[in-house]
Amino acid sequence: MISICRRQIKGLWQRWLDYKLPPARQHTLSHSGIFILPTTFGIIWLLLVVLLFLFGTNFQNNLIIALSLIMVSIFNTCLIFGYRNLAGLTLKSTKPAQVYAGETLAMPMLLNAKLAGWQIELAYPGNQLTEVPKIADNQLQVLVPIRQTRRGILTPGRLKVSSCYPMGLCRAWSHLDMAVAPLVFASPVKPEQPRHYIGEQRQRDLQSTTRVAGIDEFSGLRNYIPGESPKQIAWKQVAQGRGMLIKQFEQHKGNAIWLTLPDEQDLEHHLSALSFLVDSLSRDKQIFGLSLANVTLAPGAGEAHRLACQEAIALYQGAQ
Repeated sequence: MISICRRQIKGLWQRWLDYKLPPARQHTLSHSGIFILPTTFGIIWLLLVVLLFLFGTNFQNNLIIALSLIMVSIFNTCLIFGYRNLAGLTLKSTKPAQVYAGETLAMPMLLNAKLAGWQIELAYPGNQLTEVPKIADNQLQVLVPIRQTRRGILTPGRLKVSSCYPMGLCRAWSHLDMAVAPLVFASPVKPEQPRHYIGEQRQRDLQSTTRVAGIDEFSGLRNYIPGESPKQIAWKQVAQGRGMLIKQFEQHKGNAIWLTLPDEQDLEHHLSALSFLVDSLSRDKQIFGLSLANVTLAPGAGEAHRLACQEAIALYQGAQ
């Protein structure tokens, strides 16, 4: 019963936040989005104020009464400065670097404040706090960590911006939806049998792949033939007194490699193996294609093709 009530309260709270602070890539904090409550230290402070005031009035001691009033004024001043510390703070989310499952995503945030801000903390739910000691007039980039373990689209939740400045008596905070949903690639794991992930029809093509003269990979040196382009001369070897030599390059010739899933059992392990092979083949500048149950990517090469394959693997949900 208690858990049901908690879920209902949490749902109402989230719906109210969605109405009050809708998702956006950029937020500027104001009175409508800043909340302030006493900390544990602040509650003890207020209880002490009440006790001193009762003690002073009971024994008609004006000094104790004055002390309690001073403590109240200090608490009130902390409320004002706590609000002022966050008011006008602008946060903007930017595109994070690519990340694999099991790694910590560093979410970049650009902070800019109209007035200097102090001791501001940023954190996503269940993740480590990032403290910003000071924010001046200039723009500041902060990396907020997000620990994740699963591939696919990451929904980190709302970013909590908080501060206990100046004396820790009260905490001012806000919960912001930065409208970010980064894609997490499958964790790359080197397969024991890479051939299992190459289509049977394509394995014969792979065996027949040969190398011919090209521009992809360095293959060695040969003697210079008069009339050849000076751009291909190995000048380092010339300086060493080894004579005029020409750099030779070669490239693959043959049909492209096709990566496929061997079966749907142990799906995450197979997808991790495909993730490793995609990165490995891309580093080797090999032309390859990807065939899954619900998507087929034509053979290609380059960074754009690698990212497209990794995205397809990350979003794969199995045969429908």
